[in-house]
Amino acid sequence: MEITDIRIKKVAGDSKMKAVASVTFDNAFAVHDVKVIEGPEKLFVAMPSRRTPDGEYRDIAHPINSEMRNILESKVLSAYEAIEDEAPADAE
Repeated sequence: MEITDIRIKKVAGDSKMKAVASVTFDNAFAVHDVKVIEGPEKLFVAMPSRRTPDGEYRDIAHPINSEMRNILESKVLSAYEAIEDEAPADAE
């Protein structure tokens, strides 16, 4: 399975969430709402999740193994870093 497209939307403001991404696999399957989060020491990727009735959050879609998680995180963070220095869309 190959990541064939990543679209990043920066989030304005001082939130820990820096961007939201949509990731396409094999030009055939897309996962939306992948988040780029600023952690205590570095940026990381959080998968889309839903709140359960007991208040916990559970991933809706996620990599099954650490190899795919590392590939996904690396590519999403690279795409984010590529647009990081761009001016926000409302700054025109």
